[in-house]
Amino acid sequence: MTTPSTPGAGNLPPGPAGTPVPPSAGGAVPELAPPTVTVATYPDYAAAQRAVDYLSDSGFPVQHTAIVGTGLRLVENVIGRLTTGRAASAGAASGAWFGLFIGVLFGIFSSGSWVGVLIAAVAIGAVWGAIFGASAHAMTRGRRDFTSRSSLQAEQYAIAVEAEQAEQARQLLVRLNWRTSEAGTAG
Repeated sequence: MTTPSTPGAGNLPPGPAGTPVPPSAGGAVPELAPPTVTVATYPDYAAAQRAVDYLSDSGFPVQHTAIVGTGLRLVENVIGRLTTGRAASAGAASGAWFGLFIGVLFGIFSSGSWVGVLIAAVAIGAVWGAIFGASAHAMTRGRRDFTSRSSLQAEQYAIAVEAEQAEQARQLLVRLNWRTSEAGTAG
């Protein structure tokens, strides 16, 4: 039979990451981040960045500010077709850079012609890179015969500030929007 226990350091059950550590004897509790409030949203990052820059220029304590991207999506732009030749040439270029690095290291410590060591290392690196590039592409068996570039994009960007600074930030951003709308109607 077990006896009921009172909260304390000796009776915390172990969790998946190990045994939890209770607060110190002095009762210190870890600091929690202050609550934040969204004061504005923008359709693109550049506009959100301009808003934070305006806050900074106006003397607002921007260390209490965050730009938060929401509605994230991964966009993969297809650049072109990937052939065995292109895979081999990309591998050769990577191998040549690695060979250059190794050649410089060997060249520093060689007593003979360091230029010869450097050229040999670049050539060997390029050949092995081409072999690995072509064989890696061949191993995919045509499942991914294209090159692409991925980017993470947000649908909108929110300006979040600590709750106690929110009203000041809102007032400054309203002033920025007035200036922007006046500049747009003046032209």
